[in-house]
Amino acid sequence: MSPLAEAVELVKEFPRRAGGWRLRPPVRVVDRVSLAVGRGEGLALVGESGSGKTTLGRCLIRLLEPSGGTVAFDGVDLQTLGRRQLARLRRRFQMVFQDPYGSLDPRLTAGASAGLPLAVHARLGRRERAAAVAELFDLVGLAPALAGRYPHQLSGGQRQRVGIARALATRPDLVIADEPVSALDVSMRGQILALLADLKARFGLALVFISHDLAAVAQLADRVAVLYLGRLVELAPAAALFAAPQHPYTVSLLSAALAPEPAEPGRRRGRIVLHGEPPDPARRPAGCPFAPRCPAAQARCTAEEPPLAPVPIADRTPLGGAPGHLAACFYPGSLPAPGQGCDNL
Repeated sequence: MSPLAEAVELVKEFPRRAGGWRLRPPVRVVDRVSLAVGRGEGLALVGESGSGKTTLGRCLIRLLEPSGGTVAFDGVDLQTLGRRQLARLRRRFQMVFQDPYGSLDPRLTAGASAGLPLAVHARLGRRERAAAVAELFDLVGLAPALAGRYPHQLSGGQRQRVGIARALATRPDLVIADEPVSALDVSMRGQILALLADLKARFGLALVFISHDLAAVAQLADRVAVLYLGRLVELAPAAALFAAPQHPYTVSLLSAALAPEPAEPGRRRGRIVLHGEPPDPARRPAGCPFAPRCPAAQARCTAEEPPLAPVPIADRTPLGGAPGHLAACFYPGSLPAPGQGCDNL
């Protein structure tokens, strides 16, 4: 079956300026990323701040124009579409933004915001929109009476539910959820994650979930894509990635995640503390972009850039992965997974 959304060698660059002058080279935020999203699939994009997650998500639905490569939706190359053609297709893919306050127009009521896509894409009248909004509010767990309130009169969790209702208004096939719980307190996070999981299952939504919260990712993702400095460094089924991460950067991310339970007696969680900061995207190091911070780096890592390639299958080596498990590393599995005895490195 063909993928619903697909990026091939996707590149996104932003110009650098100083004193009114454009500097070279530009900042490459997404660097030759290729991945696909299946129908009804949950794909998580994870990585540190600045890794290119949000930019990649926006390029997938052409909220940002790619600098290179291709993006396609249901077999249609989005970059070949004019504004009107893209607008007609846009009802099939929507986005839930990170900031549940800034993403809502403060001059519009919650009901007007949620119903706006219906006015644009379905061209429903006011009465029909009101009925549709009431159904949407019920779907996301909001009281219909809240439709008349303005964003400042709603809690953070309520505002995010309005954003989800707005994204679902056109019954899309794909939803990009950009850090949808990062601005919420712990109690609200669980509710919103449960809502997204329920909606994904109920409507067969393809969901691209952008997050640095690996506990949240575990609830929603069928597959996980790990980004570092704009590069895709690991891609795997979620269960395989959490059980046997192959790239040292993924191991470090998992070791930093809060564990729901204490380690068993005799087992150390092995927090890996990375030294230094990610390199300047405008001055990328030679070789593997993670090599300057990698506890397992060897001479080859600083001279050559590893390709994203299948890792050895687990039944061939104890350090192996699973079918469909890819890593951009010359020495996959060189660090033990968190909880298997690794110390601070």
